[in-house]
Amino acid sequence: MTTSSTTHSPLSICFNGAGSMAEAIVKGLIAREVARPEQISMLNRSNQERLNELTEKYGVITANLEDVKRELLTSASIIVLAMKPKDAGAALKELGPLLQEKQLIVSVIAGLSIDTIQALLGFKAPVARTMPNTSSSIGLGATGIAFSKETTAEQTNQVLSMFEAVGTVSVIPEARMEILTGVSGSGPAYIYYMMEAMMAAGIEGGLTPEQARELTVQTVRGAASMMIETGEDPAKLRADITSPNGSTQAALEVLAAGNFTATVKAAVHRCAERSQEMGEAVKKALL
Repeated sequence: MTTSSTTHSPLSICFNGAGSMAEAIVKGLIAREVARPEQISMLNRSNQERLNELTEKYGVITANLEDVKRELLTSASIIVLAMKPKDAGAALKELGPLLQEKQLIVSVIAGLSIDTIQALLGFKAPVARTMPNTSSSIGLGATGIAFSKETTAEQTNQVLSMFEAVGTVSVIPEARMEILTGVSGSGPAYIYYMMEAMMAAGIEGGLTPEQARELTVQTVRGAASMMIETGEDPAKLRADITSPNGSTQAALEVLAAGNFTATVKAAVHRCAERSQEMGEAVKKALL
């Protein structure tokens, strides 16, 4: 860590990693005018074709040459860790001596705890640990964020603005990051799994694949929008469309007989447990 007094732009953001999640965030930042393209840099290890693509699409600065990468990292006010977990250890150990104590680290790496990040850097840097989900790529993400005590109010607001550009944000204690992963981080996969089953049943009943897909997608979209627009609890909305002894009740009884609620809850909790296990493995591998 250096104690240089170099001044950084309030929103000079360097993405160390240039994968799909980094691109989703960059797209949101630019579209929502949180940052201008010239305030954003994106780095990777060797894929120049990918960097060229990102520069062409968004007008951001890109680099994979070591001296240029070092300059961009040391001059950024915010550094977003978006590399693969296996590359994080070496990258953070190299980064630590280059940083100033007020540079903010934002991690989108699953399982990488704030303590592990700070240990690898070699000092108590301000850190925001985040868990976005894949819907961030279309601006409808759900992101959980935990902040280290070293983050300032200004840095907190900057991070909130970054992730609000790609969806909704929940600020949580880091100890709740695993259950958040179980609910929203992996949540889209559960919905897709149910949609697969609904489409398959529709096709079995004689609908075309296109009809089954369109009806299923619109049904899920409409149900989510109803919750948003009415503010009602899902149990209330479910009850409103469930007539006694009707077809909906018959369907729900089948789900209940299959322990639907218990199974979904168990899936969420198992996801959280597995996230914890993976986090411990990442820590063990990197430290």
